[in-house]
Amino acid sequence: MRVEHLVLGPNDWVPNNPSIAVRVYRGLRAADGHVLDAPAFERTFASHGWPPDWRGGVYAYHHYHSTAHEVLGVYAGRARLEIGGPDGSIFTLETGDALYLPAGTGHRCLNSDDAFRVVGAYPDGQDWDLQRDAPDATTRARIHALPAPPRDPTDGAPF
Repeated sequence: MRVEHLVLGPNDWVPNNPSIAVRVYRGLRAADGHVLDAPAFERTFASHGWPPDWRGGVYAYHHYHSTAHEVLGVYAGRARLEIGGPDGSIFTLETGDALYLPAGTGHRCLNSDDAFRVVGAYPDGQDWDLQRDAPDATTRARIHALPAPPRDPTDGAPF
């Protein structure tokens, strides 16, 4: 597995999270060497304190979460996601990849194949919201007050 890190400051109206890096995990595999499917991602995330919450795609509009960190495990297909807001960083994700998004990090799907699906999970005790506008002072404070998760969603290592 390869992990890429990206620290993002504010961009246009998107707050991002300059304190905690985005992580892109490439080529996650099960112990037997197979690429992770949806149930395997769900078991992996749950075993590290990130209960799975939903399965589906990624919205095509810029958005972020102010009340939770998020991890997306790609269990099928391929997509290009824009991370960090307008004119942000573009990442191509495919089956077996995962994306950790700290609270405040803007993201959207630019395009995907018909098979693209992800598992979404959040740290124990965090409930996600959906923000599509510039943050006010209260939202900004909520993002900055949320500590880094205690454990990495993919391997359980301390953050």
